[in-house]
Amino acid sequence: MSESLKNKTIKGVFWSSIERFSVQGIQFIVQIILARLLLPSDYGLIGMLAIFLAVSQSLIDSGFSNALIRKQNCTDTDYSTVFYFNIIVGLVLYFILFFSAPLIATFYKTPELTALTKVVGVTLFINSLTVVQRAKFTKCVDFKTQTKASLSAVIVSGVIAIYMAYSGFGVWALAVQELLYRGINMLMLWIYSKWLPKRVFSWQSFKEMFSFGSKLLLSGLLDTIFRNLYTIIIGKKFSKIDLGYYTRADQFAQFPSSNLTGILGRVTYPILSTLQDDDDRLRAVYRRYLRLSAFAIFPLMTGLAALASPFILLLLTEKWIGVVILLQIICFSYMWYPIHAINLNLLQVKGRSDLFLRLEIIKKCIGVAILFITVPIGIEAMCIGSIFSSIICLAINTHYTGQLINVGFFMQMRDLLPTLLYSLSMFVIIYGVTYFIPSNILKLIVGFIVGIVYYFFIAYITKSSELKDVLSLVSEYKDKLKR
Repeated sequence: MSESLKNKTIKGVFWSSIERFSVQGIQFIVQIILARLLLPSDYGLIGMLAIFLAVSQSLIDSGFSNALIRKQNCTDTDYSTVFYFNIIVGLVLYFILFFSAPLIATFYKTPELTALTKVVGVTLFINSLTVVQRAKFTKCVDFKTQTKASLSAVIVSGVIAIYMAYSGFGVWALAVQELLYRGINMLMLWIYSKWLPKRVFSWQSFKEMFSFGSKLLLSGLLDTIFRNLYTIIIGKKFSKIDLGYYTRADQFAQFPSSNLTGILGRVTYPILSTLQDDDDRLRAVYRRYLRLSAFAIFPLMTGLAALASPFILLLLTEKWIGVVILLQIICFSYMWYPIHAINLNLLQVKGRSDLFLRLEIIKKCIGVAILFITVPIGIEAMCIGSIFSSIICLAINTHYTGQLINVGFFMQMRDLLPTLLYSLSMFVIIYGVTYFIPSNILKLIVGFIVGIVYYFFIAYITKSSELKDVLSLVSEYKDKLKR
C-alpha cells in the first residue's frame, strides 16, 4: 500500500472511528439509561415503524450518494441536481407516510402508532437535506467535521430524551430523541459545509448518476425490506414485548458490527475508487482491508456473544432477560457484515451496480425462504436462520468478486480462517472461564481481560500478519502525531 493510501486510510479510519464510537458510545450510554427507564413495549412500538422509515430513507438517497462519491469530477450542477431531487422525494415520502399512519396503526392493531408515525416521519424530510453534505465530506475522507456535527446532536438529543423518559413520557422520549438528533445534525452539517445549492437542475447529470445509482437504490430497498421483515413478522405474529427484546438484541449486536462496517465502508469506498483502473493494486489493497476488518470485528462479536448474559443483566436488569439468547445468536450473524460490505463496495468501485442488484435479488430470495421456514419454530430459530443466510450470501457475494479481480470465496476464506479460529476459540475460553463466576460485574471484567489477552497472545505466537499490520498502522499514526 502506497504512503498516500496509508495516510488516507489512517486518517479516514481514525476520524471515522472517532465519529462512530464517540457518537455511538454516547448513544449507547443514553440507550442503556432509557432502557432502564422505559419498557420493552415502548421499543416495540418504535420497532414497528422501522421498515417504513428505512424504506423511505433508501428512496431518499436513491443511490445518488455513492454515485457522487464515485464520480471523479463532480460539479456544483451535479450536487445541486441531487439536492433538489432529494428534497422533492423527502416531501413526497413524508406525506405518503403521514396519510398512511392510520393504516399502519390498523395493521398492527395499535392505535397509538397513528400519532407516532406522523411525528417520527418528519425525520425523512430532515434526512433529505443532508445527502449532498455527507457525500461531499465523505468524498474528501473528511470524517472529522461529521464527528463534530454528530457529537453535538447526540448529546443534546440524549439529554432531553432521558429527561422525558424520567418524566413519564414513555415512547415519546424515543420519538423526540430521533427528531432532535436528525435536526441538530442537519443544521451542523449545513453550517460546517458552507455549501449552498445553485439554482440549476441538470437532466443530463440526473440521468448519468441515476443510471448508476438506480441499481443501488433497488439493491438497498431489497436489503432494507429484508432486514426489516423480521420486525414486521415479530411485531405481527408475536407480542410488543417480544419485538422489544428483538430490537434491543439487534441494536446491541449492530453496535460493534455496523459501526465497524460503516467505518470501513466509508473509508475504503472512496480510497478503492481511486484504484478502480489498477487491478493489481486494487486486489492487494482489497485483500488487506478484508483481513484487517475481520481481525477487528470477529473477536468483538464472539466476545459479546460470550458475555451477553452478564452484559444484559448488569446494564438493563432482569426485565430484559429475554434479550440474552437472541443477542448471542445474532452476534454470529453480524460478524460477517464487514466482509459483505467490502465485497459489495468492490462491485460499486468497478461501476457494476447491475451485478450488485442481481446479487441482492438472489440473496434476498434465499433469505426470505430461510426466514419463512423458521418463523413457525420461533424467534430464536429465525435468528439462527439469519446465520446460515449470512454465510450463504457471502459465498454468493464473492462469486463476482472472484470474476472481477480474482479474489473469490476460497481465497477470502483462506485469508480469514486464522482470525476466525482465533475468535471462536476465544469465545470458548471466555465462556468457560466465566461460567462459574457468580457476580455479573466480575464476569464482565474477567471475561474482557481474558479475551483480550488470549486473542492477542494467540495472534502473536502464530505470527499473525494482521496483528503486524495493526501495530504498523498504530505506530505510523503515533509518529504522525509526534510530527
